[in-house]
Amino acid sequence: MTISIAEALLEATQILRKAGVPEARREAGSLLEHTIKKDRTFLISRAEYQLTSGEFETFRESIRRRSEGEPLQYITEQQDFFGRSFRVSRDVLIPRPETELLVESSLKLMNSAGELVVCDIGTGSGCIAVTLVCERLNVRAVAVDISPAALAVAKQNSIDLGVAARMDFALSDCFDSLPQNSCFDLIVSNPPYVAASAISGLQREVKDHEPMTALSPGPDGLSIIRRLIENAPRFLREDGYLLLEIGFDQGIAVQALIDKAVWELVEIRPDLQGIPRIVVLRKPFG
Repeated sequence: MTISIAEALLEATQILRKAGVPEARREAGSLLEHTIKKDRTFLISRAEYQLTSGEFETFRESIRRRSEGEPLQYITEQQDFFGRSFRVSRDVLIPRPETELLVESSLKLMNSAGELVVCDIGTGSGCIAVTLVCERLNVRAVAVDISPAALAVAKQNSIDLGVAARMDFALSDCFDSLPQNSCFDLIVSNPPYVAASAISGLQREVKDHEPMTALSPGPDGLSIIRRLIENAPRFLREDGYLLLEIGFDQGIAVQALIDKAVWELVEIRPDLQGIPRIVVLRKPFG
C-alpha cells in the first residue's frame, strides 16, 4: 500500500481531531516531519510524495500514541527551549516557555567577569543549567536530580550542545548528597510544585505521561520550595541568589515562607500573562 503526504495528513488529522487533540493538523504535520525527516516546506511543496511502507507504519504508530494522549515531545523526543533543541524522554518534564523566564532572570544577575558556579536543583532535561552554561562562557554548573534516568538525559543534552566540560551532575534529593562545603553564586530550580489535589485537573498529556515526582511534591505543593528556601543559604556565597519557579497561585504562600532575617526578596517576577512566576531571593552580606 502506498499513500501520499496529502492523504496521510488528512487521515491523521481526522484521527487526532476525533481524539480531541488541539491543533490536530499542525500536530499531524509535526509528526510526519519527524517520521520522514523533512521540513514543513517539503510537506507543502511535495504533497504528492509517496511514503514508503515503513514510513507510513511509523507515522501511523506515532498518530496512535498522540491520539491516546502521549505528548508530541515524547514521541519526537525533542523540545525547543531558549532557541536550542533539547532531548526529552518520559523520565523528564517537557521544558515549557514559562521556564525561559527563569533563565532570563538568572542571566540578568550574571554580571561578573570571573567564573560563576550555578546549581540547578531538579534539573530534569538539564534545560536550565545547560542553557545558562551555553549563554555564558564564564559559567560552570552542577545539575542535581533525584532521578538517575533524568540525569542521563541532562548529561546527553550537555554533550549534544557542547558544554559537558563545564558541567557536573549529582544524584541527590535537593542538597542532601552534595558536599557540605559546596558554594554557589546562583541556585536555580523549577521544582515540583503542583498540589496533589490539583493533579486530577491537569491535561491528560501531563497527568498521564509526565513524571509525577517532577510535577507534585505532595499535598500543598510547597514542600520542595520550603526545603530550598530553608537550606539554600548554607550553599550560597554572600550576595548570592536563589531563583525559583512557582505555581500560578503560590505567590502569597511562598512569601510567607521567606525568613526576612536570612533573605532579601528582590522580586517575584510575573510571566507574560501577569502571573507571579519567578521568585528572586538574595542572601545579603553579613
